[in-house]
Amino acid sequence: MGKGQQAAGMLSGTDAIHIATVLEDCVDQLAVLGRIMPASFEARSDAVEMVSNELNQLVSGQKELELRYQTILAKKLDLMSSTKNQDRLTEVEKEVIEAGADLKNSTHVFGRSLRQNPLTGDNMVKVQEDRMFVERCMSDTLSECIQNCSFQALAETVRTQKERKARLQETILKEENGRKHVKMLHKKLIDIQKEKEIELQQRNNMIAHFKDQLQEMKAKTDMEGKYLKKSAEVTVAQTQKKCTLSEKAMQDEIESLKHQIEEENRCNQEIENYLRAHQEELEKKVDFWMEKYEKDVEAKQHELDVLKASKAKDLDKLQELTKLYKEYEQVVVEDRIEKEKARRKADQEAIELRAAIRVQSWWRGVMVRKGFGPYIRNLHNLRNYKISRDLNYS
Repeated sequence: MGKGQQAAGMLSGTDAIHIATVLEDCVDQLAVLGRIMPASFEARSDAVEMVSNELNQLVSGQKELELRYQTILAKKLDLMSSTKNQDRLTEVEKEVIEAGADLKNSTHVFGRSLRQNPLTGDNMVKVQEDRMFVERCMSDTLSECIQNCSFQALAETVRTQKERKARLQETILKEENGRKHVKMLHKKLIDIQKEKEIELQQRNNMIAHFKDQLQEMKAKTDMEGKYLKKSAEVTVAQTQKKCTLSEKAMQDEIESLKHQIEEENRCNQEIENYLRAHQEELEKKVDFWMEKYEKDVEAKQHELDVLKASKAKDLDKLQELTKLYKEYEQVVVEDRIEKEKARRKADQEAIELRAAIRVQSWWRGVMVRKGFGPYIRNLHNLRNYKISRDLNYS
């Protein structure tokens, strides 16, 4: 097979046979693993030990990242106090930022790992699904490698998985932005409610003030009416008494007194008319303000109902988004756990393959040295050659 075909993603015959052998062994092991895997790790005696080992690895990785971050930060502080090289300071600053980002991501993954239980049946179902997916992928790659000496199916599967992961990351980012927007709207809603409550309190205080003024005006009007009435009665009684005691002496003053009485009555009547008119005006104002108060209260109650409905709708939407985020987060964590398990499994298989190759090489050497199997004729020829050589020498 030429170099152009190999550059285009094709394999040579020998490489294709080697890869096909490895892939076939991998498919067989995956099939056997699917038959022997339990439905859940909860019933296994070493389940707690498995979880403990995983947690110990996470804790050790977290401690290493924290030590690295502290070391780089101390290095930055030393450089800031001992040198003025801006390029070196910029480089150390980038290292600090990268170490901080790694520590933040590790802390997030560590927290989510502590909140989840890898021993449940759901995790084992996910493991079985991933195993079936890997088995199908390896089977397709094996068929393509045998038939076409290529591995385009494997490359296409890897590309598809990368695209799916990118879409999942984009969905998570959109959900985080939506959650921030909901928090901002919730804060604005609280501020608006506080403003409306303050405004309603101010209007209630104003209405109470107007009621107090109305009560004071009514009391003042009643007191003035009683005072004028009593004053007129006292004046008439005094005049009558004076007329009785000095009728003859004060006969000349009768007309004058009558005129004064009429004047007082007229003034009293005008004052009463004025007070009645003023009272009617105040009553109209009271009716107007009471009607305005009822309308304002009804309008604000309607606004409050609308705000409550909007708040309930936003809360429902927030709950849906929170539920969706938790589901996506669980899928991501499970995928990472399964990838780590697959990597460890691949490492173990590579170690076993190297050990098998060494054992086969040793056994072939033993067969050659001992003359077993197809090497027995070569061993007989070698013995004849030694015997003839000894005869010639003798």
